[in-house]
Amino acid sequence: MTRPVIVVDSPDDPRIQSFRLRERELRPRRLPDRVRTGMRPEDLERIDAGLFVAEGDLVVERALRAGYRVRSVLTDATRPSPIVEWIDESVEVFAASQEARRMLTGLGVALDIIALFERRPLVDVDSLLDTARRIVIAERVDNPTNIGAMVRSAVALGADAFVLDHESSDPLARRALRVSMGTSLLLPHTRIRSIDRLLENMHERGFETCALTPDPDVSSIHEVGSRLDGAARVALLLGSERDGLSESTLHLVRHRVRIPMNDRIDSLNVAAAAAVACFALFGPTDS
Repeated sequence: MTRPVIVVDSPDDPRIQSFRLRERELRPRRLPDRVRTGMRPEDLERIDAGLFVAEGDLVVERALRAGYRVRSVLTDATRPSPIVEWIDESVEVFAASQEARRMLTGLGVALDIIALFERRPLVDVDSLLDTARRIVIAERVDNPTNIGAMVRSAVALGADAFVLDHESSDPLARRALRVSMGTSLLLPHTRIRSIDRLLENMHERGFETCALTPDPDVSSIHEVGSRLDGAARVALLLGSERDGLSESTLHLVRHRVRIPMNDRIDSLNVAAAAAVACFALFGPTDS
């Protein structure tokens, strides 16, 4: 190990309090007093509305490879992660014991490395639609575990963009990033206020829009997928597990599709359904 680290003895050390931040605190309009107390002025200036936390070697590595700017790093004091060698020396790398890191983060297992990164501005919708061919769209999917699993499947099965409405969870939330194994950092994503307007825009650009529903009277997703031209631009829409896609969304899409399944089961978890649907509509990737 040649990269210098700053050893801290206590999880209450003010220099590492940014690693305690919750999701809503990572992008706050105002930092809560409990977080401000004890933090250095220079740290307060660096905490703004555009941060996310990457946890574990693989997720941190993918964030670095994707070019995200790292703000601060926390690693194991006894055996620092090899990833810290990649960190520019202008960035502070802190090291603490396993127990101190566990107490600080609240995780049952103290990961070897955690890093705080700057977010990027969301991709412009029109720019995304200009270049993407395979898009997954989430409506009211508010569980970050499901979002993370959806993104991982989408990347694996050929999607090149992810669009979320404002009621869906954040792909860069800590849990979503862990579940996606950092693949959320590889898939351009954006948020939209109106799915109706998005669909209108997509249809003008020639997209085939496919809404997943458990309705037994709609076409099988395999049938629709087999009819699509290999060069077609395709969007897959998935809704919340509680209510599915809204009626207004179902009314506007080109295709309503279902996954054929045993009649004793009426639906799949949305993340599992997303994997099946991506395979059926986008096809396997041979790259």
